[in-house]
Amino acid sequence: MDEVDIKILDILMENARTPFVEIAKKLKVSEATIRKRVKSLEKRGVIKKYTIVVDPEKVGYRTIAIVGVDADPTNFLEVARKITELKEARYVATSTGDHMIMAEIWARDTKHLSQIVEKIGSINGVKKICPAIILEKLKEISKID
Repeated sequence: MDEVDIKILDILMENARTPFVEIAKKLKVSEATIRKRVKSLEKRGVIKKYTIVVDPEKVGYRTIAIVGVDADPTNFLEVARKITELKEARYVATSTGDHMIMAEIWARDTKHLSQIVEKIGSINGVKKICPAIILEKLKEISKID
């Protein structure tokens, strides 16, 4: 990857709907160059998909939490898989550190979050759940560097 690829990624991360012709003008290269480079980035798996960022509050989710989950080591991957099945789980990852599993949960309110935490707690193998409600998101990455 060179500097042009990084600039293309930065533009698309800011707005995935940016037309190739506009990217070409910004970078002072041809549209064909942008098209080929984007195709190459997709083929190599650098660009995994194009998506949008939704404001959870505007679609009815006023309580967002990062939830750390610890599980029996023998059930840990099964617990993580079951958490991914919850529609309110927007992001689930296995991790090292304080918790074995980390999940971002979107809930309508704190009562709904409590219900989701209870669901997670009922999964076979869960030992500990540590929810942390997000008060305000201060940064969301939209550039590579």
